[in-house]
Amino acid sequence: MASQAERVEPRIPLSRERVLRAAVSIADSGGIESLTMRRLAEHLGAEAMSLYYHVTNKEDVLDGVVDVIATEINEVVDRIDVPAGGAGWKKAVRQRILAAREVLLRHWWAPGVFETRTTTSMAVLHYYDALLGLLREGGFSYDLAHHAMHALGSRALGFSQELFDPNGGGDGDPAAGLAELAEQLPHLVGMLSEIAHDDPDSTLGWCDDQAEFEFGLDLILDGLDRLRERA
Repeated sequence: MASQAERVEPRIPLSRERVLRAAVSIADSGGIESLTMRRLAEHLGAEAMSLYYHVTNKEDVLDGVVDVIATEINEVVDRIDVPAGGAGWKKAVRQRILAAREVLLRHWWAPGVFETRTTTSMAVLHYYDALLGLLREGGFSYDLAHHAMHALGSRALGFSQELFDPNGGGDGDPAAGLAELAEQLPHLVGMLSEIAHDDPDSTLGWCDDQAEFEFGLDLILDGLDRLRERA
């Protein structure tokens, strides 16, 4: 009879879901730049070629990663039980969007991947469909709801698209990088010299921290509510 030391744990077979969840784990640890097919295979303890039975290539992995994150978002937001009828729509939509953001803060690299996908994730479509349902419950016509979706943009999913990155993706101080251009860009340099983001853990971009995100979100929701009442 084999001793306890001689027993070998059964190997967990690869599956598409296991591959994609491993990809998320790697990106969570080192950013999306650290995700390669070779690194993914090493993480799973498999041969690189065996991955291709489950994913076509890295682009397929990235598409799948979006599905994984969007599914996680849907699982979280679907647990929110806030009445959306009438004026209650704003609270319901706000809580849903902020809950989606909490998921993205756990996967800080994900917004950049969402922005680069050229195929549409069904999980993302389900998220938007449910969000649209809240707007309809609140009295929005399809036309006004369509305007609302455009106004919210990526905020509907919990992140703000940056106009530009003054630091070029680096880790230094954006204001310092622009200081030498103060004469040519006086207002940008002046603004960057004064703004401060005191909570790095709430940030999904150089200027997408929680306070800025909620500021923009509330402006949009307040404006939409006025339009809803007028309609």
